[in-house]
Parts: sequence; C-alpha cells; structure tokens
Amino acid sequence: MTKPKLPPEDRPAALVTGGGVRLGRAIALDLAKAGFDIALHYNCSEDAAEDTASEIGHEGVDCILMHHDLTDIAGLDRLVAEVTKTMPHLTTLVNSASVYEQGTLRTTTPEMFDAQMTVNLKAPFFLTQAFAKHRTEGLVVNILDNKIGFNQFQYGAYLLSKKALADFTRMAALELAPGIRVNGVAPGVILPAEDRGPEYLDWRRQGIPLLRVGDPSKVTRAVRYLVNNDFVTGQVLVVDGGENIAHEGRNFAAFDTK
Repeated sequence: MTKPKLPPEDRPAALVTGGGVRLGRAIALDLAKAGFDIALHYNCSEDAAEDTASEIGHEGVDCILMHHDLTDIAGLDRLVAEVTKTMPHLTTLVNSASVYEQGTLRTTTPEMFDAQMTVNLKAPFFLTQAFAKHRTEGLVVNILDNKIGFNQFQYGAYLLSKKALADFTRMAALELAPGIRVNGVAPGVILPAEDRGPEYLDWRRQGIPLLRVGDPSKVTRAVRYLVNNDFVTGQVLVVDGGENIAHEGRNFAAFDTK
C-alpha cells in the first residue's frame, strides 16, 4: 500500500548517483523511507532504476529518474540544475556511483585509469561544485571504501581514486562550511561481487574483528546518521566490522593468488 504523500515543502529531497543498483539503491530506498523525495541517477541500469523508482513510490514520496553518463563532466551542472528545478527542496547529494576494476601498476591501462578517476573522483568533485552552486545549505555524502586504510596495489587506480575522494571530502567540508556539510562513508564487505565464493568470504571474515560481513543496512544507517546529525562534517565513517583497525586488508586479488 502506498503511503500518503506529505506536501513537498514538508519533505527534503536527495540526489543519489548510481541509485538504481547495489548500495546506491539501498541508500535511495532508505532515504525514501525517511521521507525524502529522490532524484535517482542512473547511466546503464535503466531497468533496475525504473524498478527502484517504483519501490520508492510506495513510500509516499516523489521520485524522478535522471539519466546521465558521469564521464560527461560538462553536463553535471545541468544535471543538478534540472534536479533543483523539479525539486527545489533538494537538501542532500549522495555520490554513490562507482567504477571498480582490479589492476596493478603493471597491468592498469590508461583507459582503466581514466574511467575510475573520472567516475570515482572527478564526477563527485564537480557534482559537489554544482550542488554548492545551486544550494546554500545541505549535505554531501561520498561513498568511499574501507580500502582507503590500506595500500592494496592490486587495485591501483581504483584505490587512488577513493583515497583522493576521502581527502576531497575533508577539503570540501572546510570550504563549504558552515552552510554545506561534506562527509563520507567507507564500507567494508557489504555487497561482494557474485564471483566471490563461500571460501573467499570465510577467508575475509577471519580478517574482520567482528568475524562477520555486513549488509546494506549497515551503510544506510551510517548515511542516515550523517543526515540527522548536523554537527558532523569532514568525517569518514568506516563501516567494516573493524577490518580497518586490523591492518591486514584482505582482498580478492590476494586470495586469488594464494
């Protein structure tokens, strides 16, 4: 049953990139449950985005689908402008879309490097710029990775992009304060890829102090905390069962070569 809608002036709104699948989908759905209207960005996952938008509609909020290729950096300001035109009550930007590809220094191609740097760092940078241009108050949440606490060379370009995004999170928090808060969430083992078998997951658990993997709700709760606590900015919440403090940093590439 669809929940009754509150008038837009009584609802905040969030733009979630990569909102049709995986963590982006979980975050968008959870914010909808919290009463947010959602601008759901997608690129290739049109069918999944439409399904997610349908689920969001059952929460009694509005959802608009925003198609954009994040490698088109010049179009990002227009994307945010279109969202704010439709949802002038936009308060939150969640940079969740990401490109993840394994590659060492020796094996990374220029194309791999550029794709990960563009989607994982350059797009959040300029989306945040556009958000700050069109909004004077609000919150930006960058979805990172607990790998930023390690130096896993097997994911060279990916990890460099996420480490840089973490630094950008702190820099932007200083520049955009006091009106706009900027924070990050760094998940650990939450949604492993389909080719990660049970032996691998058991091996990963042994490197996590809490001896278990997480689920998307662990990340959505972290995002919800950042939404609700207006005295937090420039912080990265690591959601990984303590894996980052174990200083081992197990990963699939290392497991695959054992």
